Amino acid sequence: MKILTVDIGTGTQDIFLYDSNLDIENGFKLILPSPTMMIHRQIKSATKLRTPLLLTGSTMGGGPSAWAAEAHARAGIPIFATPEAAKTFNDELDKVERMGIKIVSDDEAEQLPASIQRLNLHDFDFNAIAQIFTRFQVPLDDLAAVCLAVFDHGNAPAGVSDRQFRFDYLDERIRMKNSLASFAFLSTEIPPIMTRLRAVVQSARDLPCPLMVMDTAPAAALGASFDPTAAARKRKIIVNVGNFHVIAFRLGETGIEGVFEHHTGEVDRPKLEKYLRALADGSLKHADIFDDMGHGALIYGKEALELGANDWDIVVSGPRRSLFSTANISPQAIVPYFAAPFGDMMLSGNIGLLAAAADTFPALAAPIRASLQAAGGRGVAPWDA
Repeated sequence: MKILTVDIGTGTQDIFLYDSNLDIENGFKLILPSPTMMIHRQIKSATKLRTPLLLTGSTMGGGPSAWAAEAHARAGIPIFATPEAAKTFNDELDKVERMGIKIVSDDEAEQLPASIQRLNLHDFDFNAIAQIFTRFQVPLDDLAAVCLAVFDHGNAPAGVSDRQFRFDYLDERIRMKNSLASFAFLSTEIPPIMTRLRAVVQSARDLPCPLMVMDTAPAAALGASFDPTAAARKRKIIVNVGNFHVIAFRLGETGIEGVFEHHTGEVDRPKLEKYLRALADGSLKHADIFDDMGHGALIYGKEALELGANDWDIVVSGPRRSLFSTANISPQAIVPYFAAPFGDMMLSGNIGLLAAAADTFPALAAPIRASLQAAGGRGVAPWDA
């Protein structure tokens, strides 16, 4: 049985092909530029040549692509976008037009001159990935499922804070089912407010197999929990330090005991350590994070987590985990454990997707769980906790 997992981030898209006939360490994997980085580079090339652009396709991850599009407009070069593509930059299209991007209907887009370069926006390109694997004699025509992870703020109503809207969604999912896997959905069951998750389904509409989608942050935390050292701790904080967002889950035997989410660019090490200690002892308040330009915080479990002397009750993953570098730190600094599930930190999100797939696809659960349990000395599996 094969399952393709793709964790789509800001800097990279991390691709892991699970094969139940192989140890996970022997699975095939690719670390490639993220779709938003690829669009960023294409727009930058067009800006250099002063080529007008038309952006079509689906809503996808912003960040680098948005910065490049805005710079293209500031350079005085025409740039157009269809409504769905424009939502990549903001769900409120009037704000996109204030960036200098002209919104056009699909019919109007077809009438634009052929001299305008077309760029199709999408977060997932199955054909491109399949071609790479096929060239290495690994066809993807027998997949049991595809699992994708993207970060989604959700489509907040006008006048509602995107940060608060996102955090309300996290709270709702945790209260509905206190599990990191609660952030995974079958492609037909995604909440209407999660527009990027729904858009990535459109990018994958021609798949030959079922599709599951998940938020990147809990996927990474769930994957990190399969590191043997992390798994051996019944209670812990797992922190994923992403390129744009940092999220921390306090986990115990009953599930998620607390959570906070912030913007990586708004925190330094001392501030993050302060928040982690407050999450551990239960004193962290929603306003502490939200008023600091983060998303928010909630405590569900009353019993404080007493951090050990070596701080390995705090487990860190993510591309910006160097924030916890051991160079030139104070004696009081947190020195966390750096998770590497199945020997590879970059696969944390993919392993989390795989674990969530066992919940989402009951018929596939047995081989997935057998493979994940084979980590060796990893203690209680998350679905048994």
